[in-house]
Amino acid sequence: MFKKILIANRGEIACRVAATAKRMGIRTVAVYSDADANAKHVGACDEALHIGGSAPKESYLRWERIIEAAKATGAQAIHPGYGFLSENEEFAQACADAGLVFVGPPPSAIKAMGLKAESKQLMEKAGVPLVPGYHAAGQDPAMLKTEADRIGYPVLIKASAGGGGKGMRAVDKSADFDAALASCKREAINSFGDDAVLIEKYVQRPRHIEIQVFGDTQGNYVYLFERDCSVQRRHQKVLEEAPAPGMTEALRKQMGEAAVAAARAVKYVGAGTVEFIVEQVATRHSREGGDDGVSMNFFFMEMNTRLQVEHPVTEAITGLDLVEWQLRVAFGEALPLKQEQLKIHGHAIEARICAETPDNNFLPATGRLDVARWPEHVEFLPPLPGEGGGGGQRSVRIDAGFGEGDAISPYYDSMIAKLIVHGATREQALARLDEALSATHIVGLATNVQFLRYVVRSPSFEKANLDTALIPREEAVLFNQEPVGLPLAAAAAVAQALLHERAEEAGDPFSRRDGWRSHGLTVRRFAFEFHGESAQAALTYLHDGALSLAVGNVSGALTFAQTPRGIDIDYAGQRFTAAVYASGETDHVFSARGATQILAIDLLAHAGEGEADTGRLTAPMPGKVVSFAVKAGDKVTKGQALAVMEAMKMEHTIAAPADGVVAELMYGPGDQVAEGAELLKLTA
Repeated sequence: MFKKILIANRGEIACRVAATAKRMGIRTVAVYSDADANAKHVGACDEALHIGGSAPKESYLRWERIIEAAKATGAQAIHPGYGFLSENEEFAQACADAGLVFVGPPPSAIKAMGLKAESKQLMEKAGVPLVPGYHAAGQDPAMLKTEADRIGYPVLIKASAGGGGKGMRAVDKSADFDAALASCKREAINSFGDDAVLIEKYVQRPRHIEIQVFGDTQGNYVYLFERDCSVQRRHQKVLEEAPAPGMTEALRKQMGEAAVAAARAVKYVGAGTVEFIVEQVATRHSREGGDDGVSMNFFFMEMNTRLQVEHPVTEAITGLDLVEWQLRVAFGEALPLKQEQLKIHGHAIEARICAETPDNNFLPATGRLDVARWPEHVEFLPPLPGEGGGGGQRSVRIDAGFGEGDAISPYYDSMIAKLIVHGATREQALARLDEALSATHIVGLATNVQFLRYVVRSPSFEKANLDTALIPREEAVLFNQEPVGLPLAAAAAVAQALLHERAEEAGDPFSRRDGWRSHGLTVRRFAFEFHGESAQAALTYLHDGALSLAVGNVSGALTFAQTPRGIDIDYAGQRFTAAVYASGETDHVFSARGATQILAIDLLAHAGEGEADTGRLTAPMPGKVVSFAVKAGDKVTKGQALAVMEAMKMEHTIAAPADGVVAELMYGPGDQVAEGAELLKLTA
């Protein structure tokens, strides 16, 4: 086995690979950029080398520096993780030329599957079902529009060299095609260095089901069952689970064998994922003979020639370490198991925890993790077969690339961590996931944790009514929700304030502010802001030392006590436990009901503040200005696209908040801007 490997990646996947290597007795080398000098993955490895600036093109995409680092440290192999150079055939070939083992498929397989158009032509020859579309090399915009018109709308434009939802647009009508194509090509050239696209029929009610495959250098192939990745936002996965709900043994075998055929066609080696789009067709009887009223037709979509972000759910249901399999196969060993030895044990679900604001079109967020608390877990050990659903510690796993105090920068992907749960049944896994999400406390920047809880508890997800439109279909229960409510949030904030005061005043009875008086009652008032609305609370100290709290039209006795779990609160007949973290004037409240924020207002500090300037348009995150759609003097209407920014590998459109006239553009295309920078000025 290898003595030392270099991990050409960062974040949670670099930590993940390092953990398995350590267990196998393999030494590891990390590489890092300026922004990652103190990153978690650097400390997780035995050695670390600096390779360049913060931007990926200055560091993690500079494969010549990575190979130099491997040679300098005596590494025998390079594990690319996922993203960055993991599907770069030139990098794989350069590793081979330098006498290093690339822990992945041969360059020829990456090339064959890397371009979506060519790979689909290859799959057609191998007899793998394809979605109707245009997969040829011609890229004339007029011709592409003609092909889209021929296929019939809606169609999907996809970057041929793409992945991760980048360079992808759904188009509903011919009139929108040109603008969508231009945007796709811009995003594709920025992300992949190639703006070629393909056009496909947009399948109605589609499910995204992928098959994990493995091949070795002796020509052996297996499939490690399927994962359902249908829950997506902006064509990027949110929740993944294995096995796929509603999957029959006959369809599983059919899809698995098709995936193996795809791998054989390119002489694949290592871990790969064959992704299928699955069309759900209403019928009285399924083609497998069931009576569920839905049959499923599957079509090849693409093959990811690397380890997937969602590989832990496959590990959870098989009890296998896929990174260990990768390393053994790369070293020349045969696959550890044959197809008939592979079994499914229970059900697993993965949630991607990201720095973003779901209620604002999932806009990426940056900042410092002032608080990062996770549920109890064993980080990298999947449940073993026969454990009846992964009892005890093994039922929850966190793969995190960041810890408390770390910063999320604008240079890389917005994912903070992955939360994986395993249960004997899907219902048990769902319950464990919701409980684990409620125990995930992050303060310092916006995240999607509460949104994930809404998705998990939504009717469609609970009933496994899955397709890629689940999020827009359930938007009424997913966005702009308030899980805790003002009365309980205020009660938690008051309890936290009183506990803090008691801690400060311990041992100093003359400074106590407990409200005791020899006669009469004492009322103490609190001012809050909750979801932009002002609120008042009145705390009454009664003669017997009891407390009564009035918040709006809710009033009642208030009792509370600090416990290891948080603050146990009983208010107006409702009992709950809350963990409260103060960040400036804002209290972040986490409970089994959900998470919320409430602002404790110092009226003196806020006196005299005026109204916000509504004529300014500012950058919602650090990034680069791609283009302006207007110029000074143009009249615009509310909702009209004004500018396009690029941040965290995605494009974001800035729209007019109201009708007006463009007074001035403050930047030009290509300029880097900070969060909050004024991009342009509007006048009424």
